[in-house]
Amino acid sequence: MAVFLLGLSAACCLGLGFVLQQRAAQRAPLSDFLSFRLLLDLMRMPEWLLGIFFMVSGLVLSALALTKGEVSLVEPLTATSLLFAMALSRRLTGQRLGRQGWSGVLLLAAGVTAFIVAGQPSGGGSHAGPLRHWLLVGIVSGLAVLLVGVAKRLTPSREATVLALAAGLLYGLQDAFTRTTGQLVADEGFAALVLHWQPYAVAAIGLTGLVLVQSAFETAPLRMSLPALTAAQPLAGIACGVGFLGDRLRVTPGALAWEAVGLAAITIGVVLLGRHPAMPCSQDTSRRLPLKDPEVREAPKAVR
Repeated sequence: MAVFLLGLSAACCLGLGFVLQQRAAQRAPLSDFLSFRLLLDLMRMPEWLLGIFFMVSGLVLSALALTKGEVSLVEPLTATSLLFAMALSRRLTGQRLGRQGWSGVLLLAAGVTAFIVAGQPSGGGSHAGPLRHWLLVGIVSGLAVLLVGVAKRLTPSREATVLALAAGLLYGLQDAFTRTTGQLVADEGFAALVLHWQPYAVAAIGLTGLVLVQSAFETAPLRMSLPALTAAQPLAGIACGVGFLGDRLRVTPGALAWEAVGLAAITIGVVLLGRHPAMPCSQDTSRRLPLKDPEVREAPKAVR
């Protein structure tokens, strides 16, 4: 019960934080796109700082949940962050949920329930050896780097989706390292954090993911980025948890089928909620055109 409460509380904070961050990031200068300077500009905006406060609170609660439960159990719970993001967005926009919204809510809730009930995530499995451990880390990290490279060649809306997808993969990997860090503290105390690489990896991945997320928020409306971010993180986290952290899921044919159905329902529910009209739209999409097509920048002059 403690893991469920911590996981849902973390999801609530993360969802509220994402909405507030995107509202501020869309006003940031595009010259800082995919740069750490973007964070310095955003720090001057009170709304963004409030969003970061909620996000950090969510990360702390998620870390506490990961110290008490398996990654494959906590990750589906954090996917419900979109429900809380939707609640705040609906409050800000005055939009009703409607058929699409309620379908997304029900699919997301049913998917999380189906995956947890069918999979019955538990620990106690043997941790993977160095080869499989670093192979999975390399695959997840490599996919994120590849997606960032591909994103630079896309239109702004698609670019935001791909950047958020890359950030979600990194956040899933970060959650796996967060659980490892929590185990180090439990076994050796806080002093051991200085001597191991995992805490530094958590910080580096978190900072990189933050830049990607804010760049995605800056480039396009929230509905173009948040679904990809919310769907990718639990998938990557579950893969890492089962792949090298010793998490165990039921592997009977029936259980595997329901686990797949649950993950599919989570993904579809996330997409339906993320594309709902209640999700904030960018207030000024024209400011993004100069990055993609220099000729468009000269067009207004010719008209004038």
